[in-house]
Amino acid sequence: MKTNYELRYAAHPEDARHYDTARLRRDFLIETLFVKDEVQMVYSMYDRMVVGGAMPVSEQLPLEAIDPLKAPYFTTRREVGIYNVGGRGTVRVGSEVFELGFKEALYIGRGDREVTFASVDPAQPARFYFNSTTAHAAYPCRKVTKHDAVVAHMGSLEMSNERNINKMLVNQVLPTCQLQMGMTELATGSVWNTMPAHTHSRRMEAYFYFELPEDQAICHFMGEPQETRHIWMRGGQAVLSPEWSIHSAAATHNYTFIWGMGGENLDYGDQDFVDVNGLK
Repeated sequence: MKTNYELRYAAHPEDARHYDTARLRRDFLIETLFVKDEVQMVYSMYDRMVVGGAMPVSEQLPLEAIDPLKAPYFTTRREVGIYNVGGRGTVRVGSEVFELGFKEALYIGRGDREVTFASVDPAQPARFYFNSTTAHAAYPCRKVTKHDAVVAHMGSLEMSNERNINKMLVNQVLPTCQLQMGMTELATGSVWNTMPAHTHSRRMEAYFYFELPEDQAICHFMGEPQETRHIWMRGGQAVLSPEWSIHSAAATHNYTFIWGMGGENLDYGDQDFVDVNGLK
């Protein structure tokens, strides 16, 4: 068992304008999330969100309190949102055990207790993707499925963006401090997400892309609306989106992505939209 982590520092938008491809990928792209019997984490200075992945195969994996947290437990001052994007698995939170199937989610409130990940069948290991933000209060842990979600059907096949937005770990479904997470599934034939693009200076965001064939790729668009940049990605990778950046993508195949946000409010409907013709 092994835990790997790295720190990602925040960038000023005027500095980010001058980043080359390698620098953009180094600062914003999270290429490796799932390694056999390892926990991978990125501690971002954007609203201090932690983005990570755990893939238990032959052993249970603890969610360790990495050194930057300076806490006895990972959840001492944090809440966590977890999605299982692999085989069936379990998450133990203190004395509680939650079983998660594919695309099922779990919210963990702050509190001093151990959290561990395990797979039901090592031949089909679970893949737990998680986001974590700081928390000022303790709320109950709760498993959430798509049956519990607030679902918004948006877009159209004609516009290449027909999709279902499954709002799952959000304030319409359960109480959280600042973490909000959901899962957007694109219909066959649709490739665009989050158009028209937008920013929200009150929150940062992370996108995790999956259900994309291995021989296909996705192009994530970021940057200031009049100074955009792009990052080519594969399935199973995540990207950090600063509060000053748009976040949108188009791929060579339809896909699913999980979005997670942290910031000063829970109203993620207060975006600052950018007209398509205004992007540069």
